[in-house]
Amino acid sequence: MTIESADKRNENDIFEFGDFRLDPANRELIHLDEPVVLTAKVFDTLLYLVTHRGRLLGKDELMSEIWPGMFVEENNLNKNISRLRQILGERPGDYKFIKTVAGKGYKFIAAVTVIGSENPTDLPTRIGQSVKGTLPDPGIDSKDESDFPTSISFSRRPAVWGFLGLILLVLVSVGIYLSSSRGSTSGKRVAKLAILPFKPLVPENRDEALELGIAETLIARLGGSGDVQVRPLGSVRKFGGVDQDAQAAGQALAVDAVLDGSIQRSGDGVRVIVRLLDVATGTSTWNGTYDERFTNIFALQDKIAGRVADSLKIRLNESGGTVYGGTANSEAYRLYLQGRYFSQKITLPEVRRGIEYFQQAIDADPTYALAYAGMADAYRSLPINGDIPSDDVMPKARAAAGKALEIEPQLADAHIAFGYISFWYEHNWANAEKEFRKALESSPNNADAHRGLSVLLTCLGRHDEAIEAMAQARKLDPLSVITAALEGQTFLYAGRLEEAITSLNNAFELDPNFWVAHIQMARIRIQQNDFRAALAEAEKARQFSGGNSESISLAGYASARSGSPQNAIASLGILRALAEEGLTTDYNSALVYAGMGRPQDALDALEAAARKKDVRLILLKVDPKWNDLRLEPRFAALIKELDLD
Repeated sequence: MTIESADKRNENDIFEFGDFRLDPANRELIHLDEPVVLTAKVFDTLLYLVTHRGRLLGKDELMSEIWPGMFVEENNLNKNISRLRQILGERPGDYKFIKTVAGKGYKFIAAVTVIGSENPTDLPTRIGQSVKGTLPDPGIDSKDESDFPTSISFSRRPAVWGFLGLILLVLVSVGIYLSSSRGSTSGKRVAKLAILPFKPLVPENRDEALELGIAETLIARLGGSGDVQVRPLGSVRKFGGVDQDAQAAGQALAVDAVLDGSIQRSGDGVRVIVRLLDVATGTSTWNGTYDERFTNIFALQDKIAGRVADSLKIRLNESGGTVYGGTANSEAYRLYLQGRYFSQKITLPEVRRGIEYFQQAIDADPTYALAYAGMADAYRSLPINGDIPSDDVMPKARAAAGKALEIEPQLADAHIAFGYISFWYEHNWANAEKEFRKALESSPNNADAHRGLSVLLTCLGRHDEAIEAMAQARKLDPLSVITAALEGQTFLYAGRLEEAITSLNNAFELDPNFWVAHIQMARIRIQQNDFRAALAEAEKARQFSGGNSESISLAGYASARSGSPQNAIASLGILRALAEEGLTTDYNSALVYAGMGRPQDALDALEAAARKKDVRLILLKVDPKWNDLRLEPRFAALIKELDLD
């Protein structure tokens, strides 16, 4: 081992600096025995800096050497340097490897040890990994695709199917690993697995819908195993940051192993890099890089899906719906991912945008069951999240859910949507319970189904069962903010306020701006007669929701109860203005009247709400804010009409 001067190297030299090893022959950067994935041009930038170490390199020189014969902007070089600083662990003002000389260029200043490498032709290729360890540079519009296998011919249209093929390749690796070792490097059984949202290799080019979509597809595929419990998307989506530490995520999620991956699209090519991490030790049990071509993907999917099913004992949907969403149309799948991404934001503009994407997915493939189910779920959420009249959207939700089940009778997502429609809109409580339990029959570890069942049971006053069902949802989805918020509601109406507050504080730790949690906390503060705190929570809910009418009614109720009738009247004025815009506010107006001690006005508004099938009527039996009206014959008639007696 010798120290050589810069600008002198043999073809097979390997360079060591700090904890890094740079292998030009195999185009690899290794850090503590783990490969670091770089785009081709970032690798070239590092290699040129290292081989010309100790010398000030002007920006013009670097750009002409890294992008020969091409006109590029200086920003491309700056991005490469910034990316290298991140990889090398440099902090601002503490440059151990790359020194910036203001206005002139860069200098590689770290000590470098040069050793002779093995003959690269004798080095084994990693399973599932191409010989080259770099990615094509996504920041340059170039026709050069030499960093992908040269025998592959790409076409832009089937790009989504390319990454679906990669998903299945990943599943093979996970399946073989889990079925053979059933555990980590320490030999212990892997009982709980988390699949994190995939990350972009270049943050500026990220596509969050695609990143979450890959994770959700893998979760759906592997989640059917009876041996491995896979955390749902609701728990893992908060760990989608570019700099997220996978081991820390695994510890927070209380799992044995984490599947962590990155994705990069360049031109017509896609590369996915994955690793399976043992959470206890922080070591990778395997890793691989997959380059995919986009031809004849369907036969490959069927073949690999069968191998995964055999290795993990998964009962696969014969139609392929578990992984592909029941479509053979790549554009429909892409649109479905966009629909899921926006509809789960649960504010009115985003949900409407999600519905538009679901419709486009259905237009692209009218037999796409999951797209119909996604549309049904989005439509049924609009009355409670956006005050849209139930009659405007619930029939559409029912039609979409029915179409989904016509195509795929066992689809859990469609049964869940039907469950909500049955008790929110039709007040058919028995059928709602039946639908949620059907969903659990086909998907026992479905946290959404357990959560929906719990809300139903709360409305019926079956509080012990509701708490048990919500606890199961939390166990399956421990870091879901909506689960934490609705668990607070479950405890509230069971009269267990301290436990409700604990659940809501958990929700605020996950997302301090989650408006549903602030709605629940406002309800609790009203129950505690802490009206000032209730007003503060209602205001937060109003701000974070974009003006949801329940936040306005809770503020009006709290104002009335605290002796500020003028503020309560102002709340009624706001609700009337919303009603003039076509939104449903009768139930919320009734709540303000009840707080003001005007029972007949409250009953008039409740009866109007019943005629319009306002979804908030489901809580009429259990909400203590209505206790002063329970002896009124008209109120008793409403309870009977809703089949809640």
